[in-house]
Amino acid sequence: TMQLMTSDNILDSIYARCCFSRDSAVLHSRHPVASFFHLFFRVSAIVVYLLCELLTSSFIACMVTIILLLSCDFWAVKNVTGRLMVGLRWWNQVDDDGKSHWKFESRKVSAQGHKTSSESESRIFWLGLITCPIIWVIFAFSALFSFKVNWLAVVMMGVVLQGANLYGYVRCKVGSRKNLTSMATSYLGKQFLRQTVAKEDQTAS
Repeated sequence: TMQLMTSDNILDSIYARCCFSRDSAVLHSRHPVASFFHLFFRVSAIVVYLLCELLTSSFIACMVTIILLLSCDFWAVKNVTGRLMVGLRWWNQVDDDGKSHWKFESRKVSAQGHKTSSESESRIFWLGLITCPIIWVIFAFSALFSFKVNWLAVVMMGVVLQGANLYGYVRCKVGSRKNLTSMATSYLGKQFLRQTVAKEDQTAS
C-alpha cells in the first residue's frame, strides 16, 4: 500500500509540475507571434542595411527592401504589437481646421486585477522600440560623416518611422507633454536636493 501511495504521489507531483510549467510558459508568452514580428521587421531592416553591399550591388534593390521592412514594422508596431504586448495604442488625427491631434488608448485593468501583459513581453516591446531607433541615429551620423548621400535618405527613413513609433508610445505611456515636463522637473529637483544634502553632510563632517 505504501508503494502504491508513493507511486501515486510521484505521478501527482509529475503531473503538477508539467501543468505548472505549461501554464507558466503560456503566461510568459501570451502573444509569441506578435513578439516575433515586433522584432523581425526592424531587426531585418538593420541586417539588410549592414549586409546589403555584400548581398547585392544594386542600391535600388537594397533601398526598396529596407523601406518595405521599415514600413511593415511601422504598421505592425503601431497597430498590432503595441496593443497586444503592452495594451497601448496611439494615432494622429487631423481635424477639419488642419490641426493635428494625438490620440492615445490604454487597455483597462481587469476587475480581478490581472495584468494585461506579461513582464517578458513588455521588456521585449520596449527594448526593441528604444534600441532600434538609436541604432538608426548612429547609422545616420555614420552616413553623414562618410558622405554617403544616397544612404542618408534611407537611414533618415528609418529614423523617422521608428522614431515616430517611439515618440507615440512614450507619450501614450507617460501621458501628455505637460506630464513629461513635470516628470523631468521632478526628477531634476530630486537630483538637486540629493546633491545639496550630500554637500551639507560633507561640510558637517
